[in-house]
Amino acid sequence: MKILILIPVRMASTRFPNKPMALIAGKPMVQRVWEQAVLSNLGEVIVACSEIEVHNHITSLGGKAEMTDPNLPSGTDRIFEAINNYSNISHYDSIINLQGDMPIINPEDIEKANIPLQQGFDMGTLVTELTKDQSTDINVTKAKIEWINQHKIGKALDFGKNILDLNGSNIYHHVGIYSFRYETLKKFISMVPSNNEIKRKLEQLRALDAKMTIGVSYVKDVPISVDTKKDLLKVEKIIKSL
Repeated sequence: MKILILIPVRMASTRFPNKPMALIAGKPMVQRVWEQAVLSNLGEVIVACSEIEVHNHITSLGGKAEMTDPNLPSGTDRIFEAINNYSNISHYDSIINLQGDMPIINPEDIEKANIPLQQGFDMGTLVTELTKDQSTDINVTKAKIEWINQHKIGKALDFGKNILDLNGSNIYHHVGIYSFRYETLKKFISMVPSNNEIKRKLEQLRALDAKMTIGVSYVKDVPISVDTKKDLLKVEKIIKSL
């Protein structure tokens, strides 16, 4: 597959301002995410950012960064703007949206986001086990899955932050990484947010409400993403123990 990885970041997070440049064991978080993406050896890696500070840091490392409108509503809009001027973008088999708050994502897990596309789904993503503590944590996005091949490939039926919104069993921790074909990404961006998306504040619900299929790959022991300064300290402790 011809693959392009994009990492959307912005400094104006309400819960954690300046998060992309927050230091984790001496390195800015965005640098650690970029390094893991490069280690995956899947293809070109681009940081889609809205601040010159991030752009200059990534390019100083020899990486590629694209400036985007700071007023864009989501990371998906940001990656679409970053690639919109690529003359050969339709030649890519997969465009991966890797969230900028996953500094210790396993490079091999990034590749697994492509498996659903190879199985014919419109979009691909990852899930892992949901712990007891995470089940009641509204900062953790959950996914309801119908497994096609137990713990290898499945179909996402619903997403929510409150587990009470997801009835029944087969509820997993959603890992914030997506794979798209270009035409799927273009279609997704063209649609207005759905009622479910607005209510639950999860843009993947726009796709499900539009009858787009989201396939999932299961991964084991995915490290935490950094949503708060407390999370950052946890990740830093993990890195220092390696």
